[in-house]
Amino acid sequence: MPIAVAARYSFIAQTASMTIHPIRLNGLVIGVPQTYEYLDKMQDRVVRFVIQHSKVSEASFRDMMFRTGELARDIGTVLIGKEAVECGLIDEVGSVGQAVSKLKAMIEEQKQSAGTPGGI
Repeated sequence: MPIAVAARYSFIAQTASMTIHPIRLNGLVIGVPQTYEYLDKMQDRVVRFVIQHSKVSEASFRDMMFRTGELARDIGTVLIGKEAVECGLIDEVGSVGQAVSKLKAMIEEQKQSAGTPGGI
């Protein structure tokens, strides 16, 4: 999820899916409070990054992450294309061609703002 929201503008294919779930560990986990605290801190870091780099609210993201009943014997949410846009995680449903067009437009905007005083 952090990689998906890290871009300035994001696209998702109409039929693509995203799975939102809490951080997990595979293998042997020593059941001590420090292990839980470590996982909890990592989870909070991921949540903060996602909400800072997308339009989804923290409450909505956490709700999707800890939802039960949608995945067999698991917790989390699966979003398909348009649903990821509607909840604010991704900017637009589109194809590679649309993504390339958007990239070209963003490059042009950058060139124009670089040529003006105070531009980037």
